[in-house]
Amino acid sequence: MEIKQNILDAVNEWLTPTFDNETQKEIIEIMTSSPKDLEESFYKNLEFGTGGMRGIMGAGNNRINKYTLGKSTQGLSDYMHKSFPNQSLKAVIAYDCRKNSNTLAKTVADVFSANGIAVYLFSDLRPTPELSFALKYLGCQCGIVLTASHNPPEYNGYKVYWEDGGQIVPPQDEGIINTIEKLNYNQIKFNANEDLIHYIDTEVDQAFIKSTIENASFGTSAEAKKNLNVVFTSLHGTSIKLVPDTLSKAGYSNVHLVPEQSVPDGNFPTVKSPNPEEPEALTMALALADKLNGDIVIGTDPDCDRLGVAVRNNEGAMTLLNGNQTMILMTAFLLKEWKKAGKINGKQFVGSTIVSTPMIMELATAYGVECKVGLTGFKWIAKMIKDFPELEFIGGGEESFGFMVGDAVRDKDAVAATLLVCEIAAQAKANGSTVYKELLQLYVEHGFYKEHLISITKKGMEGLAEINQMMVTMRNNPVKEINGQRVIMLEDYKSSVAKNLLTGEEETMNIPKADVLIYYTEDGSKICARPSGTEPKIKFYISVNTELDALENFTKVETILNNKIKNIIVSMQLN
Repeated sequence: MEIKQNILDAVNEWLTPTFDNETQKEIIEIMTSSPKDLEESFYKNLEFGTGGMRGIMGAGNNRINKYTLGKSTQGLSDYMHKSFPNQSLKAVIAYDCRKNSNTLAKTVADVFSANGIAVYLFSDLRPTPELSFALKYLGCQCGIVLTASHNPPEYNGYKVYWEDGGQIVPPQDEGIINTIEKLNYNQIKFNANEDLIHYIDTEVDQAFIKSTIENASFGTSAEAKKNLNVVFTSLHGTSIKLVPDTLSKAGYSNVHLVPEQSVPDGNFPTVKSPNPEEPEALTMALALADKLNGDIVIGTDPDCDRLGVAVRNNEGAMTLLNGNQTMILMTAFLLKEWKKAGKINGKQFVGSTIVSTPMIMELATAYGVECKVGLTGFKWIAKMIKDFPELEFIGGGEESFGFMVGDAVRDKDAVAATLLVCEIAAQAKANGSTVYKELLQLYVEHGFYKEHLISITKKGMEGLAEINQMMVTMRNNPVKEINGQRVIMLEDYKSSVAKNLLTGEEETMNIPKADVLIYYTEDGSKICARPSGTEPKIKFYISVNTELDALENFTKVETILNNKIKNIIVSMQLN
C-alpha cells in the first residue's frame, strides 16, 4: 500500500537520534511487516478525550510510549510553571496493573523532576480514586494516573488531574494541549532529579481508607454488617489493594474474594474484558455467590473507579444491575439519609450526565434538591463542585457504572461506592427487604425508567471516519419520527442549540460543546448518540419510561418497556 507523505514525515522524525535504538528498531520492523499498522501508529497525534489520553502501546505518535507521555509531561510541566509562578511545585503519580504502567509512571516522574517539580510516586499500583484523594491530601498542583480503565490489555493511558482533585477541564485542558503541541520531542527533559522523587504508600492508604469510611457509612448496625454475605472481585485490578481492607475496617467481615481474580494482572487472564458493565466479567463471582448463598456481588474495573453490582431478584436469582440502576439506588439512599439527618435545606445538589437516566431528576425534585447535569465524564461533575462552592454536593453518578459519594474524591470512586452499596444492602436485609425490592419501590414512587445502551465498534483510522460520518448524517438529516413517535426536541451539543421540531423554536444551551445529539419523542423517550472519547466506538443511549402502579405489575410493565426499546432499535436501524 502507498504510505501518505505526512505519515512518512512523522516516521522519519522517529528514526532520528532523538529516539532510542529500541524504538527505531520497532518502527523499522513495523515498516517491513505491516504498512497498515505503521499508518495507524503515525496518522495522528494521540488526543485527550473525556478520560484523558488513552491508546494502544507501541512506537509512534498515535501510541502510548515513553515519548508521547514524556512530551505530554514536558508540556504539563511548562504549563504548571506558567500557572503557578514562584510556587514550590508538586505532582503525585499513581498507576494501575497494566503492562508497562510502572515503568511509564517512572518516566513521567523523571520528566517532572527534571523540570524542578517534586514528585510523589506510589511505590506500587493503586486505585485511581486514591490519586484524586492524594492530590489534595499532599497539597499538589497536579496528579497523573497511568491507566486505561477497562480497555483491552494492549491499551494504556494517562489521566491528568488539577489542584482541586478533579480531572482537567477548560481552560486548563486547552492550555495544556496547546503547550504540548508546540513542543518537539527533542525538548523533553528525561534526566531525572532523583532527589525530587518521593515514594509514598501506607500513610496515604490509611488516610484514604479513614476518609472513605467516614464518608460512605450511614449508621448501619454491626449485626447488619456481619449478616451481609458479600462476594467481591477485583478483576485482576488495583481494588485488591484497598477495598477488602476498607470493608473489613468498616465492619463487613463476611466478604468473600474470587481468588482466581485477586492477583493483579494486566493480561486479565480469566475474562474477555475486565469491564464490570459486561455480565461475562462477573461470571466467576456470580458462581461463587451461588455456591456461598451470597446476598450481593460487587466487581470493580482495573483502576477501581467503576463497579458492577449483582443482587438477588424476587425469584432469588442473581441479577446484574445496570449503571443507571445503581446510581438511582445510591442517590436515593443518600438523599434519604441526608433528609433523616436534617441536612437538606435547599442548598444541596446531586450530579449527573446528559446520557444518564432522567429518573435522577425525579428523585432530586422529590427531595427538594437541585440536580445538575453535565457532559459525559466525572470531570464535569467535579467541576460542578468547584463552580458552585455555595452548594453542598451529596453525590453523583453516570450510567457507565461510576459513582462519587460526597467531596472527598473528585472522580468516580469504586472504593466508596462499594462501601455505600454494602450499606444499602445490609440495611435492606436487616429490614426484611432486598436491594432489588428497594429499586422496584423507587420505580413505583418516581416512575419506571428503563435504559439500554447500543455500542458500535469501529476501529482504526477508517472506523473513526465512519463514526464521524454517522454523526454528520444524523446532524444534517435529523430523524422526524422514532418508533411511530414524533421527535419533538433535538439537542445538538456541538452547536449548543436545542430545537423544538414542532414549533421551530431554538434555545442556546449553556453547556460546553461536545459531539453529542439527543432526540426526545412525544411519549417521553430519549435517544442519545455520542462517539466515545476513549474507545473506537459510537454509543446510542436509549431511555424509556412509564408509570408502575404496583410492585406486582413490575414484570408486565417491564415487558412493555423492553418491547419499546426493541422497536426503537429497529426504527433507528441500530440492530
